Formats: sequence, structure tokens, C-alpha cells
Amino acid sequence: QVQLVESGGGLVQAGGSLRLSCVASGTSISNSAMGWYRQAPGMERELVAFFLRGGGTNFAEFVRGRFTISRDNAKNTLYLQMNSLKPEDTAVYYCNLIGRLGSPYWGQGTQVTVSS
Repeated sequence: QVQLVESGGGLVQAGGSLRLSCVASGTSISNSAMGWYRQAPGMERELVAFFLRGGGTNFAEFVRGRFTISRDNAKNTLYLQMNSLKPEDTAVYYCNLIGRLGSPYWGQGTQVTVSS
């Protein structure tokens, strides 16, 4: 059974940084399509950054130049480095992995709050 556990969220001032982690179990993240989404109160869940299957990444325009997605296959862990945070980045951040049969898996989410 695939499980994803996020950590690293918290409260930070505008302009600050956070690094989110997502530890996967039950499957290898190597070559998996996986990434990060976020959901602010009252808003739809939206893509933040994603590793595409077969290579390449996809970033939302609002995070280009500020956020970096990476992964450590040996640790089976996905990361999201977030710099120059803004109050509008406040949201619950979710890790997502697309299984080999196309099934989506989600973590429980980690809260990021950016104060002005």
C-alpha cells in the first residue's frame, strides 16, 4: 500500500524559506510521476510543481524562480524548497504520486502559513 507523509510546514515571515519533505512507502519514487499541490481556504487544489514520468518538470507560474522541486531516490523522499515566500503562498501543501496503473495517491498535507 502506497503511503505519503509530508513534513516541514510551519509559520514563516514573508521573504523566508521552508523545505517540505514527502517520504513515500510501498513504492519506489524513482521515475515516478509525482509532485506537490496546494490548497488555500475556499480555493481549489492547484499544482505547484511536478516531476513528469519520463523526465522533465512542470511548475506553476506563480512559483517559478522561487520554488525548487527535487528528490532523493535513495531516501525515497520528495522535496520542495520554497524561497521568497509570500502571504499568498499560505495553504496546505500536499504530496501526490501517480501509481504505475495511474492511480493517484495523496499525503495528509502540511500547513504552510506566511505572515506579512
